Amino acid sequence: MVALDRLVDVLGSLGTHLCCAPRGRDVELRGVALHDPVERTATATDDVLLGLGVPSPAAAARLVGGTQAAAVVLHGRPPLDERVAVAARRSGAAVLLVDPSVPWGQLANVAQTLVLGGQRKGAADLFAVADAIAAVVGGPVTIEDQQSRVLAYSYRQQGVDDVRVQTILGRRVPEEARRALDDYGVFTHLARTDEPLFVPRLTPSLGGRLVAAVRAGRELLGSVWVEVDADVDAVRHSALVDGARTAALHLLRARASSDLERQAEADLVISLLEGGEPADLARLGLPAGDLRVIAVQAHAGEGEHGAALLAFERATAGFGWSRPGRSALFGNVLYTVVPCGEDDAAAVEWVQALRRELPPEVLVPAGIGGRADAVHLPSSRNEADECLALSTGEPVVYDHAWAHVLLGRLAAVADSGRRPSRGPVADLVRHDVEHGTRYADTLRAWLAAQGDAREAARALSVHPNTLRYRMQRMAEVTALALDDPDQRLAMAIALTVTRTAP
Repeated sequence: MVALDRLVDVLGSLGTHLCCAPRGRDVELRGVALHDPVERTATATDDVLLGLGVPSPAAAARLVGGTQAAAVVLHGRPPLDERVAVAARRSGAAVLLVDPSVPWGQLANVAQTLVLGGQRKGAADLFAVADAIAAVVGGPVTIEDQQSRVLAYSYRQQGVDDVRVQTILGRRVPEEARRALDDYGVFTHLARTDEPLFVPRLTPSLGGRLVAAVRAGRELLGSVWVEVDADVDAVRHSALVDGARTAALHLLRARASSDLERQAEADLVISLLEGGEPADLARLGLPAGDLRVIAVQAHAGEGEHGAALLAFERATAGFGWSRPGRSALFGNVLYTVVPCGEDDAAAVEWVQALRRELPPEVLVPAGIGGRADAVHLPSSRNEADECLALSTGEPVVYDHAWAHVLLGRLAAVADSGRRPSRGPVADLVRHDVEHGTRYADTLRAWLAAQGDAREAARALSVHPNTLRYRMQRMAEVTALALDDPDQRLAMAIALTVTRTAP
């Protein structure tokens, strides 16, 4: 069972648009039906109906208007034909338009996997596809994702070149070989067409290759590589294309299953961070205590949300295959619960590992909360958020930054009420604005140095006599009770509020 909104999210990568949803996006789906152009298709009120063989908008309107299904998927591009929209309002069926270039076979596989929770056969199926391609095309095969990471390879790899050996052992194409392939235009070719491309020997360790794109509709999912000495005939070209299409079905099925698992994991993580049931830890495979919450943001120019999504994808895949934590994306913040105990090194290493998985231009500020059990995970999450606000580069750990966090909390409490318009700090700030003085900075430095004039002067890059003169003049502007510890604390908080206020 899955909500319509979830189906729309998953099919969105295939160019799917939800054009109308008379009963809302929360409608639950439990079945998948295929339209039969010859006989009337029986549907239930919680089915997704795939509109195969619908030749025209008029036929689509008849199908949508006469069905009991919760949603109907049609080939087409927005905007939705008005006749179909009227029919949808009459029957209550949601209508999804999918790019016509997406085969119905791919749509059926994804929908069935998502809605029915179909049997996930796992990576073994993809290895079998590689074996089948190798047998027909006549050469050792690897199936790779868009980042040239190996997803599967054929059983027989005898006599392969050095790059193939390094690729399989390292689960990734070596960077030098990838640059050579990029310079030759291989990746540009894969982005543009499904036609196989023969790549001759480019370096002494990189022999000939025949490569074809693995694509779902217009989206490039990866590629299939066959090691051959020379180009092959048209029959084997066609076999390679067919094999790539089969690989696409398996990758889409894996993605749908993975999306379901990610969503289930994310829901449990968010529940725990909001004070949910401690038993959820066992469902996530996490221990009952010695946990920390990591809060991460990812920035890449103006693409903040895109970078956050990429960080979530890498945290729940890629290096996350063996990751110790469990993650959820909430807004533009990635939260991860990591078992690491008193030592925060495991949490810091988790952040560093995520950074290594992201492009160099993506900035990854991070905050790490204090140690907690299931009951106190919400507190660790708050601490992680507060540390994230302090992070400008390296991860900020609550254990080391608690004083800054506490001062920030006090400042926030003070600033949430009516900020005093009179008093020592307000008087000094006003004087600075009107006369161009630096009295507020001077008081801040003096308080930070605990009254040590030389240390405060050093922080301000002025002579100690200059600092003493300023302090005398400041006493003429306002009443400074510097011998009162409560007033010193209050002024320190007020200065922090002044510094952080918009």
